Formats: sequence, C-alpha cells, structure tokens
Amino acid sequence: MSTLHPTVEKAQALIALDRHDQARTLLAGRLAEDPGDIRAWVKMGYCHLHTEQPRQALAAADEALRLAPEDYGALRLRAQAMTHDNGWLKVQPVLRELIRVAPDDSFAYAMLADAVWREALVRHVRESGARELTHDAADRVTREAADLAMEALRLGPEDVYAHEIAHRIADAAGNGTVSDMLDEAILRIDPHHAEALARRARKAARAPGVGAAGAAELYADALAAEPHSADLREQLDHATYRLLRGTRCLALLCVALAGAMVDVFATDDRAAPLPVPVGQRLWFLCVMAVIWAFGAWRRYRGLRAGVRLNVRSLVRRGRWARIVLAQAGWAVACALLIAEVPWTDRAVPQIIFWAGLVPTAATIWFDKKKTR
Repeated sequence: MSTLHPTVEKAQALIALDRHDQARTLLAGRLAEDPGDIRAWVKMGYCHLHTEQPRQALAAADEALRLAPEDYGALRLRAQAMTHDNGWLKVQPVLRELIRVAPDDSFAYAMLADAVWREALVRHVRESGARELTHDAADRVTREAADLAMEALRLGPEDVYAHEIAHRIADAAGNGTVSDMLDEAILRIDPHHAEALARRARKAARAPGVGAAGAAELYADALAAEPHSADLREQLDHATYRLLRGTRCLALLCVALAGAMVDVFATDDRAAPLPVPVGQRLWFLCVMAVIWAFGAWRRYRGLRAGVRLNVRSLVRRGRWARIVLAQAGWAVACALLIAEVPWTDRAVPQIIFWAGLVPTAATIWFDKKKTR
C-alpha cells in the first residue's frame, strides 16, 4: 500500500473523530493540488458516505477507479456507496470484482452474501407472489447466500459483520439453533452489540414462566449494557406497560369484593341488612390494603432500580400508561364508595359497581394487543 500524504493522514484522523466537514476541506485542497491521489479520492468518498451523501461518494469512488480500476479501497467504497443508495440489486458485479482483487477479505464475502440473499428474496417474491417463506423456499432462497456467509466466517472468525449477515440468513431460513449460536458469537466479540443483546433478552423474556416483572428486568439488564438501543428501550417500555396493566386487575378485584360485601345483586328475600356495620366496612379497608400491599407495592419495591425508574418515566411519557393508572384509581374509588358509605338502598351501589367494573374491564379487552 502506498504511503499516505500527510494531508490525507490528517483527514483520516478527522474522519475517525467524525469531523467530516474539516476532513473534506483538507481533502479538497489536496485534490486540487494533486487530482491523481487515489487515497484522497477514497477518503473524500467516505466523508460523503458518512454524511449521507451516497451519490457524491459514488462519484468519488468512480474517480478513484478511473485512476486504478483494481484498487481495493475504491472498489469497497463503490460497493458501500451503491448499497447506501438502494443499489443492493446491482452491487454484485462490484463485490465479485472486490473478491477477485482480495480473495481473503471476509467483508467482501459477507457483503456479497447479503446482496445475494436480498436479490434471491426479491426474485422469489416476484415469481411466487408469496411474502412468506416456506421451509423449502427458504432453503432454496438462502442456499447460495449461506455458503458465502460461511466462507466469510471462515475468513473472518472475529468479523462482527460476517456474523450479522450469517445470523440474518439463518433467521430467514428458520434455523433458530444456528441463529442463537451466532448471537452468542457476536456478543463474545462485541458484548455491547445492541441487536444481539435485544434478541437474547427478547428470547429470555418470552420463555415460558417469565412474567412481566421478569421480562422488564431482563430488558433493563440488556439496556444497561447498551443504553442507546432503541429496540431494547421499546421492549422495556412494553414489559413495563404489562406491569402497570396488572394494577387494573387488582382494582377490579376490590370492586368485586366491595360488591359482594354490600350484596349488590341480592334478591329481596335473601338480601343482607343495610347499612353494612362499621366494623365490616373498616375490615374491608384492611383487605384492600393487603391486596395493594402484596399485589402492587411489594412487587414494585422488589423491582430493580432501573425498572422502577422506567415505571415512573413511562407514566410521564405514555398516554396509555396514565390511562391504566387513572382507571385503576377510578375502580378503587368506586370500591370505596360502595363499601364505606352506609347505604340503605342497593340501587346506587349497583350503579357505582357497574361504573367501576364495565369501563375498566372493557379497556382491558381493548388494549390486550398491547401486551402481545
């Protein structure tokens, strides 16, 4: 590899610091001085690529390839620029040329596997009209791409990108065992890999017997390792919402117990005397306290600090989280009205009972899809 010009070296350091505008200024001066500096063209192309200007990056790559048609860096830049400009279905010739120039490059094989898989999938959809892959179709669509991905893994056993592509292909083929093994390999290489952490946490959270609290703690642990993962944040919010949703069930239980104590549906010949004695009404308060202490407060205090913080955060951010708590509060207020007021007639307690029960139960059914 030719020695970099000092200006190009400075630009490369600036690119590593994400200071692309400054790097671009330096490279523009260098290219004005020497338009034949291939490395300057390639670095300029990466400045454009990293600032979401794939067409300018492609132009820089083409200029570098005009000067040196077999330059590895220019070919790699061109392939990346094409894919950033939605050119996955046209990039294969460039990648195959890249492999011819650098036959031991795992990145080139991994990127070619990605391109082959995407093209095969598009072709399958166009030919069959089916958007779901059957087992036989998945094997046919992913076969060549899987072979290329295995070669990428052989050449680059520590290459995260090669593992990512292999995982994507194995997942498309429905091979869960291989997908899990690849996730473990990715996390061994990069313990903070956001997507692999999210997949592992999601699998553990969906295992049989894991409730909302357990799922929330699993996602909180994964988020502590990768705090910038939007996927993990979304999954933690989902599990937290399931926790909050449980408060409405406790509130409905209080309404049901209050209705039973007042005997709101008793017939005239079997009706318990009203008003309910004071001691019985006070005892109901103790029962409600026990329900909420063991059903909600004790459970909440037993959660990890990260999950408790997210409960409060979700209540501030999420409209449905606030609706859940408001409905739980409404149902508890109805239960208290039924049980603590010394009613002499059952007509009003019956109305309050249905007012506390029906809206809350109906909304639980309505937002059931939110817990899927």
